[in-house]
Amino acid sequence: MKKKWKKRRQYKTYQTFLAGAIGIIFGVCILSGSMMKKDSLLYSVVRQGRSEGYFQMLRTVVPSIFYKNREQSLEQMFTDQIFGAVPGYLYVTRTEEYTTQTESSISYETIIAREARDENYVDQETGEVITSGEVQGEDSVGAATPEESENGTLDAAGEMPEAPEEEEQGDVPGEAVQVAKSSPGAGGFVPNNTPVTTYPIEKLKDFDYLIQNFYVVDRTTTINGGQLNAEELLGKSMQLTHGPDAPQILIYHTHSQEGFADSTGDASTSIVGVGEYLNQLLGSYGFHVLHHTGEYDVETRDNAYSKAGPAVEQILRENPSIEIVIDLHRDGVPEGTHLVTEQGGKEMASIMFFNGLSRTTANGDIGYLPNPYIQDNLAFSLQMQLAAKQYYPGFSRAIYLKGYRYNMHYCPKTLLVEVGAQTNTVQEAMNAMEPLADIIAKVISPR
Repeated sequence: MKKKWKKRRQYKTYQTFLAGAIGIIFGVCILSGSMMKKDSLLYSVVRQGRSEGYFQMLRTVVPSIFYKNREQSLEQMFTDQIFGAVPGYLYVTRTEEYTTQTESSISYETIIAREARDENYVDQETGEVITSGEVQGEDSVGAATPEESENGTLDAAGEMPEAPEEEEQGDVPGEAVQVAKSSPGAGGFVPNNTPVTTYPIEKLKDFDYLIQNFYVVDRTTTINGGQLNAEELLGKSMQLTHGPDAPQILIYHTHSQEGFADSTGDASTSIVGVGEYLNQLLGSYGFHVLHHTGEYDVETRDNAYSKAGPAVEQILRENPSIEIVIDLHRDGVPEGTHLVTEQGGKEMASIMFFNGLSRTTANGDIGYLPNPYIQDNLAFSLQMQLAAKQYYPGFSRAIYLKGYRYNMHYCPKTLLVEVGAQTNTVQEAMNAMEPLADIIAKVISPR
């Protein structure tokens, strides 16, 4: 009994010493004021000491002090240690970053070229990131070879449709694409108006839960809880503010040459034809859509975003009523990967929403690729992803976050959508537009 009491007294003495040491250091940090500026002697000594061993005693006795980010100020470090015992303090103030492998410093020109070549190319099953040149079945610039098959686009019954009449796309630059008209529920697909599953906001407010269930973060970038605040992102309104008397939505394709397993080389069997079907579906929901079919990746994908930018700017300038911009793509995956799901009794390509953060792991924010709408872009993709998960589970892959910009800075409500991959059929990609159109309608329609 006496021995036990002695141990308890020693433990209390240890606690008192530790609390006193921390209190003294914390007091010095606060009272020093200007001495703790980054160019001060004390700051340099303390910083150097952390790496060279001056604080080895504290590192040994209280290792948790040194668990924090080394860029964190000493004041904040000790504040977290002292107030960390207060329930909810660390949860509210946490800004953990999900960081992966560091990329090397690269030039502006290299980033612009890389941005166009390989915005993702990731095997979702293995998590392996591959460059466009490594995607089998694609040429040197990453676009699928359209002459892989002589098969045309099949209709819902599996038969070749008759060639529809050509439709004019108004004054929007680009070629009109021929695709059969449709309407909600056509082709055997019935939109789902009852949520299959729900995600409580309390779960989504947990950064770890959100990042692990809704996102894939590329090695080129970082993201933190301040940028992915689910409550704030879901609180932003994506609803249209005016009626269809003027254009509301723009669909275009930075990579117009992207095709599918049975594409014939005709635009109607490429991602452009898929975009035209989405155009018609959204029109059947009552939206006023412009489909721009300009080509920016012919011969090479390098600088496709730079080439497409001026056209997007012109369209938005001439049509200030446009509130939604959708850049529709087709992904690239290893040949053994087939991105397919079944929704409403129909097999279709799965889709993926994509965001550029204008921030690299190595260099931080990219000053020459500013995007004032990053939070709006993230809000739009998260609301779309949540609706997809609720109404069509398994239809959408995790949102992919990468380090560049991808022309998402022209409009707050901008989506970059990947539809299947080069291993999907044209029909699978077309089918995917039916739930996608319904999800878009659910998110942007005025309540």
